[in-house]
Amino acid sequence: MSFEVHADAYGRFMGRYSEPLAQRFATLVGVAAGQRALDVGCGTGALTAELIARLGAASVSAVDPSESFVAAAQARFPTADVRAGSAEQLPYRDKAFDLVLAQLVVHFMRDPVAGLREMARVARPGGTVAACVWDHTPGGGGPLSVFWRAALDVDPQAHDESNLPGAREGHLAELFTAAGLRDLEPTELSVRARFEDFEAWWEPYTLGVGPAGDYVRSLDEPGVAALRKRCAELLPANGPIEITASAWTVIGRAVSRD
Repeated sequence: MSFEVHADAYGRFMGRYSEPLAQRFATLVGVAAGQRALDVGCGTGALTAELIARLGAASVSAVDPSESFVAAAQARFPTADVRAGSAEQLPYRDKAFDLVLAQLVVHFMRDPVAGLREMARVARPGGTVAACVWDHTPGGGGPLSVFWRAALDVDPQAHDESNLPGAREGHLAELFTAAGLRDLEPTELSVRARFEDFEAWWEPYTLGVGPAGDYVRSLDEPGVAALRKRCAELLPANGPIEITASAWTVIGRAVSRD
């Protein structure tokens, strides 16, 4: 799957959802002045921006494996600590943060349990480790549900995102438990996004971002036309389109490793 895309492409694809989600996520985990926070898999900075607004740039670090996203985040937050690196091997010392957060990242980690263990490693004992992941269950409430329903209607062999780690109810908490996190608080967050018309909704899927973008680019011209037609049939024919997107969310506590 491709996340080595221009930051603007990712913003057009997911920004309408990730930015309001960051606000709700930060509130849920109790981000408050005086804390030091790490945004794992920061992407172009939706959650990083929210953390900086609440804590100040000097108290926020961010890391992402995508070179293009790191460059965009460094340009956007020049006084924050933004580094290249993977969740499975975070470039930070032990017990460095009060909050270690991952928004829309766990389902794309190469090894989610290892990534969550690393998040716990860099959190102080008793510190907060939290993550949220879109609900990608078939017929579920994620932002891409209509797209993948249409794809499967047209092509029953299409590989949707329902099998990604954490994308089904309860699985994110299972991953937290396997990583050794304790006092888990699972919940669900929802946001709404508005598109002026079908073209505004469809265009981001053509930009090659993530599994959905990869799938569109794998199709020939008739295949894209068939998929587009089926998507249009599943959405309102006229006027604005409003999408409600739900994310599974888990808050846990890091335990002492001494």
